[in-house]
Amino acid sequence: MENRLEKYAKLAVEVGINLKSGEGLAITTDYRGVPLAREAVKHAYRLGAKDVQIFYSDSMMTLSKYENASEEALAFFPKWQVDAICAMYEDDYHHLYILTPDPELLKDVPSDKVAAVQKKAAEAMSPAVRYRITGQTKWSIVAMPTQTWADSVFPDLPAEEALEKLWEKVAYAVRLDCEDPVEAWRAHDRALKKYRDYLNDASFEKLKLTAPGTALEITLAEGHNWMGGSKESFKGDAYVANIPTEEVFTTPHRMKVNGTVKATKPLSVNGKLIDHFGFEFKDGCVTDFYAGKGADVLKKLLENDEGACRLGEVALVPNHSPISDTDILFNNTLFDENASVHLALGRAYTYAMRDGNQMTPETLEEKGANNSLIHVDFMIGGPEMTIVAYSKDGSTVTLFDKGNWTF
Repeated sequence: MENRLEKYAKLAVEVGINLKSGEGLAITTDYRGVPLAREAVKHAYRLGAKDVQIFYSDSMMTLSKYENASEEALAFFPKWQVDAICAMYEDDYHHLYILTPDPELLKDVPSDKVAAVQKKAAEAMSPAVRYRITGQTKWSIVAMPTQTWADSVFPDLPAEEALEKLWEKVAYAVRLDCEDPVEAWRAHDRALKKYRDYLNDASFEKLKLTAPGTALEITLAEGHNWMGGSKESFKGDAYVANIPTEEVFTTPHRMKVNGTVKATKPLSVNGKLIDHFGFEFKDGCVTDFYAGKGADVLKKLLENDEGACRLGEVALVPNHSPISDTDILFNNTLFDENASVHLALGRAYTYAMRDGNQMTPETLEEKGANNSLIHVDFMIGGPEMTIVAYSKDGSTVTLFDKGNWTF
């Protein structure tokens, strides 16, 4: 375990954040992520960090707030906290998030209450989020296996065995089992860039996605930019926002998505699971939806704001990847989205538009990029997925056949 934590922390700080000497690091985690956070602190200082700040939370205290706080308290979000984070980012700090998933922590809390609290937090934190989505601040998300997470993934195993098995699957998915995980990630990054560069050079106009329950046409935003693997900060430093990542993604046109789509994996949103769900789109907007589980959660999600019922991302992920090859459902979007082609409701990333970081929100919207307080990925891929790309002259290229790249 000590070796795992040391390798994981090195990967998170050196590849995820790509921390440079003289930069600061902020780490946000639940108390269960302390062992990994300690190793990350150690490695950050070895790399020359000027300072490391830790922000701790507690899942049971979060649940307690929902169960006991007044409506006024639930609606309150401290401005000083937003100001402090923005000031930290201005002072050249970068942000590592160590998730400790509990997929159904809030399953007994009314969905409208959860949605209202999350919307208020998103509104309050939007100035800080701007630093991350533009690349001014480097950031990365990793996940630390926990007992509650392991129990949700392997409910039929004894607790200790379930936790060990989850660690094994996570280690495989993030390439910790390689002799040199850092170099393995750099090689993987180069492979993703091959697909990214091909798609950007081709400059396709639209995609057609076909699978059981899915027949969706997505026109891409004007000036869309395909991204994959590492991103570049304002300083030109490469960082990996999600570990793991297997996707190459870009920006759909907010007004030009039509057809039906069926999710192929459950979705955990705000501590609640949504399963057996799908959508119908017309002129970019969700006009109908269904869900076998969590329909009320999905309804609140779509009502979050005007952009919540439109797409902000389309991501191509082969059916054969380290995550899908584990042959398990992680019950966590960070992992499950990287096992499958997926879409995202809500906000488009500015860096997934050419020169997007230099554009005003109004210009981005004119070009088709969606804006919203939310960005929620849901998985639609599988071994029967076909994706055909269309050029402006009407010629076509089959990108995916039977769930995987054709080249």
